[in-house]
Amino acid sequence: MIFRFCVLLMVWLSLNAHAASQPNVVVFLADDSGWGDLSINGNTNLQTPNIDSLAKEGASFDRFFVCALCAPTRAEFLSGRYHSRGGVLGVSTGQERLNTDEKTVADSFLAAGYSTGAFGKWHNGSQWPYHPNARGFQEYVGYTSGHWGEYFDPPLEHNGKMFRAKGFIVDVLVGKAVEFIETNREKPFFCYIPLTTPHSPFSVPDEHWNKFKDSPVTMRGADGEAEDINVTRTVLAMMDNIDMNVGRVLRKLEELKLSENTIVVYFSDNGPNSVRWNGSMKGKKGVTDEGGVRSVLFCRWPGKIKPGTTVTPIAGAIDLLPTITALAGVKSVSTKPLDGWDFSTLLSGGEWKRGPRELMNYNGGRLSVRSQTHRLDASGGLFDMIADPNQTKDIASEQPEVAAKLAAAGTKWHQEVFGRPYAMAPAAAGKGKGKAKGKGGANFADDRPYPVGYAEFPVTMLPARDGVPHGDIKRSSGAPNCSYFVNWKTKEDFMTWDVDVHTAGEYEVSIDYVCPGPDAGSLIELSFGDAKTTGKVTPGWYPRLLDDQDRASRKGESYMRDFHRLSLGTIHLRAGRGLLTLRALEIAGQSVAEVRRVTLVLKTK
Repeated sequence: MIFRFCVLLMVWLSLNAHAASQPNVVVFLADDSGWGDLSINGNTNLQTPNIDSLAKEGASFDRFFVCALCAPTRAEFLSGRYHSRGGVLGVSTGQERLNTDEKTVADSFLAAGYSTGAFGKWHNGSQWPYHPNARGFQEYVGYTSGHWGEYFDPPLEHNGKMFRAKGFIVDVLVGKAVEFIETNREKPFFCYIPLTTPHSPFSVPDEHWNKFKDSPVTMRGADGEAEDINVTRTVLAMMDNIDMNVGRVLRKLEELKLSENTIVVYFSDNGPNSVRWNGSMKGKKGVTDEGGVRSVLFCRWPGKIKPGTTVTPIAGAIDLLPTITALAGVKSVSTKPLDGWDFSTLLSGGEWKRGPRELMNYNGGRLSVRSQTHRLDASGGLFDMIADPNQTKDIASEQPEVAAKLAAAGTKWHQEVFGRPYAMAPAAAGKGKGKAKGKGGANFADDRPYPVGYAEFPVTMLPARDGVPHGDIKRSSGAPNCSYFVNWKTKEDFMTWDVDVHTAGEYEVSIDYVCPGPDAGSLIELSFGDAKTTGKVTPGWYPRLLDDQDRASRKGESYMRDFHRLSLGTIHLRAGRGLLTLRALEIAGQSVAEVRRVTLVLKTK
């Protein structure tokens, strides 16, 4: 008995010693925050002491590059590979999905015995197996879309089930992350916090807005006439809120005595989403110039990373997976060659032995190439980023060898990734300023259907952004991510979702809708091949638009309502690909309904 007890004690001590030796990891990812949105980078319009502390107490990457838009950066962080390799070619209508054969950083930590959780904006696919719960995250709270129209008391998802939260969205999500940290404090955890701000809509709580609503904006964007001061003030308030919430997490780690054994990372997903101060760099969100793709990257690990460390070699989002896994001593389970480099040796004070490199910034068919000293822009202009960090003078004709070298690197990369040529056309090769001639991967048709019906995740949500309107139906906003279907008035109008049913069986069907009371009663039908189910749009449900939450005008999100759920009974779906179609058989009033999503729940096989 004593021997058995001793053996069990040794096993327990071994396991706990192993757990203690594995550092926790917390990763913050801001949404649409520029390099210049922090006081540590010289912005005197605000103070961000908690975020700044990560750089002061750890390492700051001097030139760190992400993508021009949200979903691509998230894919590169998750996979350690350029986003285009993983199927992420856009930000909506299915193009934001990270291919399911890509392994993620969370997969690696989960395989190493970590508890894993993500709390915030996902933006790399909604349905299983694109869903975060299928990509290595045991716990997920947030929204899988790229935009969200409700920042106060928002509807959010928890592991496939919707709920309506109370409070401001960032406060709620960080609160859930703090709960996850508390729950898993006795074992190693990987906690990913992809924040949803300062992405529009420009909404923020009073306690932060009141600090900036009347304050002078003394540091302005380079294109001052295009700057909306009210937007800038709101962004400053949103950054103030982010900083407060970063502080909440840091204090919780300190309270639980976990700070010394926790790696904390902070970065953003693209350049600023408005004209505002950004160190006079050229470009903002959506473009591949320096200002559109440069982000901060701070990494703190007390006792392991020397305070005030500056990493000078250029780095990018693709480098995070190999670097973080190496720091934590976790084996990457990636099955494909990584594009990213491991910077852990440099962070730990070791000697940097890697040679020069080029980083690719690609968006919408336009490719820019960055070396340690130069940037070849998407039009073939060459800029000396040491002497001219704001890209004011094209020197391609003065340094044709450099321009040609970067153009060749870009062309080779594009051929490798897309299987087609791309002419960078540096100015030195022709007359005047060069112009990119390759079509690249812009506007690729995404032929991947939306998967439905996995036993391990029986709930499949099909939002309007993933559907296609027909007839006179249209989206409530030009930006599909935060939209719903409107203008459904005739029997010729219908909406479809291209789906691939994985498991044949009975499915419960519901739609989230609104409908004015006088129009209630239309008979609608959901069909898939020969299978059909019908129901009446009732009761009438048309609450007011939530249009009083913003501090500045919206930039692409629809104003939302509180949508009602209507059951359409059950439908038997065969396995295979086809169009799921929602149409009206009888129309009771002037319109049928506005539709936010269809939800299918697998009941039997």
